[in-house]
Amino acid sequence: MTDNTQTPSTPDSELPTQYAPAEVEGKLYERWVERGYFTADAASEKPAYTIVIPPPNVTGSLHLGHAFQHTLMDALTRRKRMQGYESLWLPGMDHAGIATQNKVEQQLAEEGKSRHDLGREEFVERVWQWKEEYGGKILGQMRRLGDGVDWSRERFTMDEGLSKAVQTIFKKLYDDELIYRAERIINWCPRCLTAISDIEVEYQEDAGELVSITYGEGEDTLVVATTRAETMLGDTAVAVHPDDERYQHLIGKQIKLPLTDRTIPVVADTHVDPEFGTGAVKVTPAHDPNDFAIGQRHDLPSMTIMDEHGVITVHGPFLGLDRFEARSAVVGALRSQGRIVAEKRPYMHSVGHCSRCKTTVEPRLSMQWWVKVGPLAKAAGDAVRDGRVAIHPADMSKRYFDWVDNMNDWCISRQLWWGHRIPIWYGPNGEIVCVGPDEQPPTGEGWHQDTDVLDTWFSSGLWPFSTLGWPEKTPDLAKFYSTDVLLTGHDIIFFWVARMMMFGLYAMDGEVPFKTIALTGLVRDERGKKMSKSFGNVVDPLDWMDKYGSDAVRFTLAKGANPGTDVPIGEDWVQASRNFANKIWNATRFALMNGATVEGELPPVEQLSATDRWILSRLNKTVAQVDAYYEDFQFAKLSEALYHFAWDEVFDWYVELSKTTFFAGGEGAKASGRVLGEVLDVLMRLLHPVVPFVTETLWTTLTGRESIVVAEWPAAVSVPGADAPGGFRDEAAEAEIENLQQVVTEVRRFRADQGLQPGQKVPARLDLAGTELAAHEAAIRQLLRLQPEGEGFSATATLPVAGATVALDLSGTIDVAAERKRLTKDLGAAEKEKQQAEAKLGNEAFLAKAPDNVVDKIKGRLAKAEADIARIQAQLAALPAA
Repeated sequence: MTDNTQTPSTPDSELPTQYAPAEVEGKLYERWVERGYFTADAASEKPAYTIVIPPPNVTGSLHLGHAFQHTLMDALTRRKRMQGYESLWLPGMDHAGIATQNKVEQQLAEEGKSRHDLGREEFVERVWQWKEEYGGKILGQMRRLGDGVDWSRERFTMDEGLSKAVQTIFKKLYDDELIYRAERIINWCPRCLTAISDIEVEYQEDAGELVSITYGEGEDTLVVATTRAETMLGDTAVAVHPDDERYQHLIGKQIKLPLTDRTIPVVADTHVDPEFGTGAVKVTPAHDPNDFAIGQRHDLPSMTIMDEHGVITVHGPFLGLDRFEARSAVVGALRSQGRIVAEKRPYMHSVGHCSRCKTTVEPRLSMQWWVKVGPLAKAAGDAVRDGRVAIHPADMSKRYFDWVDNMNDWCISRQLWWGHRIPIWYGPNGEIVCVGPDEQPPTGEGWHQDTDVLDTWFSSGLWPFSTLGWPEKTPDLAKFYSTDVLLTGHDIIFFWVARMMMFGLYAMDGEVPFKTIALTGLVRDERGKKMSKSFGNVVDPLDWMDKYGSDAVRFTLAKGANPGTDVPIGEDWVQASRNFANKIWNATRFALMNGATVEGELPPVEQLSATDRWILSRLNKTVAQVDAYYEDFQFAKLSEALYHFAWDEVFDWYVELSKTTFFAGGEGAKASGRVLGEVLDVLMRLLHPVVPFVTETLWTTLTGRESIVVAEWPAAVSVPGADAPGGFRDEAAEAEIENLQQVVTEVRRFRADQGLQPGQKVPARLDLAGTELAAHEAAIRQLLRLQPEGEGFSATATLPVAGATVALDLSGTIDVAAERKRLTKDLGAAEKEKQQAEAKLGNEAFLAKAPDNVVDKIKGRLAKAEADIARIQAQLAALPAA
């Protein structure tokens, strides 16, 4: 990586008249990569700063959520690189087991084939071919966004090193009896034909049916209600609460199960809510997780009634029916026997669907491999509780603890061919052998490997350390682990964050995988609505990049990034950020054309004007503010601070105030040119982590140096002759320019109220004697388009503001009668608003009940009304007599 120390060359003051992002962004990015700016050095003596990218799916493409999080991670790592850290942002992709296998199976289907026609080995080879040809589209899109990742360290969860890490930790967990095989209820997709994790189940409100059915005969009857009537074929009990008086006579008895020749027991279980429905619950242990738990407690048999395709396997009239066909058939049969007590359709209830194919998920009893998460989850919780890992924002910690403190054992086996195959071999006599990465599997007749693969989250849970070379003791692992920040969405705390915490602490002997978990919200549309194809509000960030440039997209996303809070975004906001980039470009171009420079030291303080001292003081406050916001992950606030400092203070005030100085020339112009160069230099470096492309172009043009990517992060500016802890500050200059701003703002508002055009010149007399504003008269006149008073000057309006008086001659420029009428109407409205606010604030009963924020709003309304009254009265007084 190039050192931060750069030798300046002669600055190039020539910039094109307009900024064209498409012409510079791609070239700049490739130059950065070629020069090795993003390549970290494990042998460096610099302190390390590490972020591993949440690996996107190999099947995926860049969406706004990716662009959002990547912008923030890039900003963090770019800033740390500029601060002198050996900054590593490590990229890679996840093999996405189900999604990728589905892609290739769809491709085969178009050829009239299935994976079974190819066989496992040939199918896996076909997936690798697909990955090389079509996978990784998102990596090129990351370059478009400007991701400063270390491409030399790009990893893939199925590459050789990471595969070894997977096999190593599986073996370690197995030997420590933290991995086991057992028959339990899992989420099953009848379309993908595999178990799926909780994160791969999407719940939605479906219109189903609620059917109430009579069980039993004669006096020994009760009624149960169900949304899945077909599962009654696998019922092995009915459960009631032990204290429910209605069913005391039935507890322990056998009752008739309709449509079958079986009887089932009535069991007492505290899981049953006697207040819900009839207080009696059908128990199907093989097809419902809660029922499975009841079955375990009461030693009930589990009857699997459908195969992996969701087809009924119970002998009888329903054999061979699809589960949904069976549902209607079962209800019809019950109805014919008079067993239906009530039917409700539609009955809206939450139903799980496979996130990949949208098939309704079927809870199913299945033999699977599991991780015993108890001790691992405890360690993950303790690491946050004892402060080794910080969660930001802190109020998200409760959500994290809710997960890790109540975590169930994790099903890690998937019935797929694409993925890390489970390293278990079965022998001819029931032997089970777990094989590590450096061990040879058993051979001989009858030995075979488990056909399942591991859950994708198993390998991605190793990401912070496997990508650095674990289980080998590599220089990268020694230098860059623990990583510093995990920045990710709050929606995957359980599914990914908790797993990385568990595996990292376990594999690395208690060393945490990351020091801080920075949680973001989700990107939504401008109305706060979730982005969805079905809503028609999904945005391709590449379209916005093409139209407005990558910097505009990045700045818009950063401006919305409040910790843990969802981010609304609309195209108008991206356009506004494009306008900001144009403003930076145009103002810098003007500055360069008027002598802005970074050559030499800043002039001594006594040679600086109040305007110069003001902007340098404000610059140092902005530097401190931005640094504090970065440390607190307040990207929205730091972006807003930079936006307002750049646009309002530098471009709208300092540049405008300095124009008279520049036009006058001389030593004052040279001093202001050096100050403006310093301000732009620091401002570009502050902006660079969020908007890297435009700042690179402007900064290198201004300074003549190699690249802003490897420039030093700005510290507080010092001014010769005015050294102070924390850099130069001048509160007196800030107060002076604030008074000037008040004068200009108030006169501009008065002019607007009088209907004067912004460029319309007006004769004026400025009484600035005895104030510090006397030195700024030329600038004030220029900003306000005020002509010197000439012969016949007659003040028709006088504005006292900030200790100064501005007298204006508006003769012939306004309709006095119409203006007096308009102002009188506005005054009446302001006085009415004041009366209403005072009445509420004087009502003790209201104040006793109203929330503090409501009272504060009314106080604000009162203060505004009083200010409006004073302003309007002054305007009325300033009008000439009719």
